[in-house]
Amino acid sequence: MIPASVLEGARARHAVKPAADVDIAPVRTTSERDAFVRFQLDHYRDDPNFVPPIVAERRDFVDPAKNPFLEHASLQLFLARRNGKIVGRIAAIDDPHYNQFHNTEVGFFGMFESVNEPGVAAALFDAAAEWVRSRGMKSMLGPVNLSTNHDCGLLVEGFGSPPAMMMPYNPRYYPALFEATGFRKAKDLWTYELSTSVAPPEEVLRAAERLREEGVRVRPLNLRDLRSERRILKQIYNAMLGRQWGFVPMSDAEFDFIAERLRPLAVLRSELCFIAEVDGEPVAFSLTFPDANVGLKAANGYLTRFGLPIGLARLAWATRANDRLRVLMLGIKPGFQKRGIDAVLYTETLRAARALGYVGGELGWTCEDNHLMNRALESMGARRYRTYRIYERKV
Repeated sequence: MIPASVLEGARARHAVKPAADVDIAPVRTTSERDAFVRFQLDHYRDDPNFVPPIVAERRDFVDPAKNPFLEHASLQLFLARRNGKIVGRIAAIDDPHYNQFHNTEVGFFGMFESVNEPGVAAALFDAAAEWVRSRGMKSMLGPVNLSTNHDCGLLVEGFGSPPAMMMPYNPRYYPALFEATGFRKAKDLWTYELSTSVAPPEEVLRAAERLREEGVRVRPLNLRDLRSERRILKQIYNAMLGRQWGFVPMSDAEFDFIAERLRPLAVLRSELCFIAEVDGEPVAFSLTFPDANVGLKAANGYLTRFGLPIGLARLAWATRANDRLRVLMLGIKPGFQKRGIDAVLYTETLRAARALGYVGGELGWTCEDNHLMNRALESMGARRYRTYRIYERKV
C-alpha cells in the first residue's frame, strides 16, 4: 500500500474542488436505485465497445435483500445531479469481513461513472470518502464492484475493444479523473490473451504427461451434482488465496450467488470446466466459459421486450455462436502448487477448446506481483494485453 503521508500529500497537490452546481444525494428509494442502474446505459449509449449489463440483474446486485454480500457488508449509493439531470454515480462500501481478515481500516468505492469533469468526479469521490470515514475508515480503495470477488479495477491500458465477461470497462478519460482528485495506484491487475492456435511449449507438454503418469486425474465438472462440486471449488478457492492482497473469503451464500450466475455457461460448455485430483483428493480446478459478453451485448440490457423473451433468445444464440472464451479462474491448493498441475489443466482446456472450435480468449486477472502465475501464463504463450488499476486515497 502507498504510505498514508504520500497519499495525503498527493491529494493536496492535485486537489480539485467539487463542482458547486452539482448536487450529490444518497440513493434511498427503489426508483432512485433504478435510476442509479440505468444511468450506466445512458452514459455509454454511443460507445461501441460498451457491453450493457442486464438491468434486472444489476438491480438485484445492489439490493441488500437479494445480494448475500450485503448480509455482512454495508453499501451506500450516491447520484450526482446538475439541474435535475444525473451526471454521475458512485457506491461506497464498508466490508467488515475484509478489514477483520486483513486487520485494516479500509473502505471501498465502486460502480463509479461520471461525465468528463474533474469537479463532478471530485464531488462523488468526496461523498464516498465522507461516508466510509464516518464508519471509522482511514483510507479508500477502488474501484471494486462491490468487492474483489466481483469485477474490479479501472481499465488503464488495452482500450479499443469490448471487455471480456466479468471484467469492468470505462472511458479513456477516467484515469485522469482519478489522478486529478488525489488517487494513486495501489495495485495493477493484468489480463492475458491466448490463441488456441499457439502450440503449447514442449516443457509444458512433458510436465503434463509426467503428472498424468504419476496419477493426477483431471475430470470435467459433474453437472449431476453441482452442489457438491460448488463445495469443492469453494474450498480450493478460499485455501489457494490465503492472505493474498485484496482477497477475502466468501461465505457459502456469496459463492453460490456467483456460481448460480455462471451455471448456464457451465451447462452450455461443461467440457471446459475441470477438477484435478491427486489420490482421489480434489486439489485444483480451472473454469473456462464462452465469453458471455458477446451475448450480453446482443441482449442490449434486457432479457424481455414487449412481454417476449427477445433479449434472452439473442443472448443465448450469440453466446453459443461466439468463438471466444474467458478463462475465469485456475486455482491450486497450497502444497500442490509448483508441481505442474496447471500444465495438466491448461493442456486439457486447450484440447477441449480446439475441439469445440474456439479461436482464443482472455485469461486472468492476476496481480502484477503474482510472479508465479504470470510466469506460468507467459510460458504457455499468453500475451499480456490489458491492465486494470486499483487506486487508493487517504480519507
